[in-house]
Amino acid sequence: MATQPAATNMQEARNARERLLAAAGFKGEIVGRDDPGYDGLRKVFNGMIDRRPALIARCTDAEDVSAAVGFARDSGLPVSVYGGGHNVTGSAVCEDGVTIDLRPMKGIDVDPETRTCRAGAGLTFGELDAATQEHGLAVTGGRVSTTGLGGLALGGGSGWLERKCGYLVDNLLGVETVTADGQILTASGSENPDLFWGIRGGGGNFGVVTSFELRLHSIGPTVLGGMLLYPASMAAAVLRNFRDVMADAADEVGSGVALLTAPFEEPIPEPLRGQPVVGVIVCHAGPIEEGDEALRPLREFGPPAIEMVQPMPYVAVQQLIDPSYPAGMRNYWTGDFLSGLPDAAIEVMCRFHLSAPSPLTGTAVFPGGGASARVPDGTMAIGQRQAPFNIHITSLWPDAGQDDTNIAWTREFSAAMKPFTTGRVYVNFIGDEGEDRVVAAFGREGYARLQALKDRYDPDNLFRSSQNIKPTTAGAEA
Repeated sequence: MATQPAATNMQEARNARERLLAAAGFKGEIVGRDDPGYDGLRKVFNGMIDRRPALIARCTDAEDVSAAVGFARDSGLPVSVYGGGHNVTGSAVCEDGVTIDLRPMKGIDVDPETRTCRAGAGLTFGELDAATQEHGLAVTGGRVSTTGLGGLALGGGSGWLERKCGYLVDNLLGVETVTADGQILTASGSENPDLFWGIRGGGGNFGVVTSFELRLHSIGPTVLGGMLLYPASMAAAVLRNFRDVMADAADEVGSGVALLTAPFEEPIPEPLRGQPVVGVIVCHAGPIEEGDEALRPLREFGPPAIEMVQPMPYVAVQQLIDPSYPAGMRNYWTGDFLSGLPDAAIEVMCRFHLSAPSPLTGTAVFPGGGASARVPDGTMAIGQRQAPFNIHITSLWPDAGQDDTNIAWTREFSAAMKPFTTGRVYVNFIGDEGEDRVVAAFGREGYARLQALKDRYDPDNLFRSSQNIKPTTAGAEA
């Protein structure tokens, strides 16, 4: 008996999907495995991720998202949401399911009078910054400009401005979101406030957020910022100075210390190129004339091998470390909130810095305090506001044959730092590390409250591709 060619079967399946989505009101583009653009659209930041969704639904608005959600739910297919695709877990794409692609949704409306904006979920932070800086306005977010707005916001939103302006979620006024049953809801302080509580830090567990209303701040367009670079032999002293200075620093001082390998390029001095170094990144979120004095204790320490701190566009500060995170590398990340930065912790960090197996790998320490620490825990899902430091270990390497070595080093480093941690974690800084680490992001009480929301808004766990909060409902998908 003759059988139909595979190509015919594939086309028939594609036609059926398109008919079903069209019947649900989907207006955007449907990209399947047989389409020329499919492989490019399914790629994510982390080169270790190679998932093949059954289809990619490129949405134009919330109604498209609702149609795609309904199609996936009724078809029993897994769902993932592609905003920026920057998350190291690769949760933007799912295997054999429906990837809801928000990247076409890049609209942004800035109101300079009220200092607010409404921003589409497909924006990267580089795109958002460009639009808001036209009016001398900004909001905390993304130390790498290619970071997607949606994923960053839903996980909390740490950035150079957090000590002055709070986390990104502290500036979130409301969202438009599509829930698992296809409803398009507004969540804010006055509408669906329980959902709004969970969205601010609880990740994409309760629906697909299609737009964000944000409070903006008068920042830039020129700030005092840049980097100080020191040889690795000075790393311990630099970290101690950084610890002591940031204990009393003004809110306007945004900063971080990075343990990295110096690139082979200008303006890096020849002897430091390709060598382990320590960088201090600074961004003063206030008048430049005030920044000179506020940053002096950091700038005058050393002296540094090179100082690249000067008045510069805020958007340039936001792009300072972009070259350190090239897309397509293999990535394994982890992080923790630190209870302090004692000399013993600094010794561990310096020791592992010198043994990093890949020159692309880096470790960053960011200070707490300021505006983000003054929001009481429990105000929203993100917690651990009082931690004085946050460590982020980002291992990057090019070849699959180096996976075991780099992953083992990262885990060993993380384990050695555990005596200095609070036991809690910023959810956007970790990879796929299991349910216990997700619980640790929110604490037992916060996680239980999030589970109650999950039971209400997504009892069947349709939205499970990111750092998942599992519903208590019996029979829910793992």
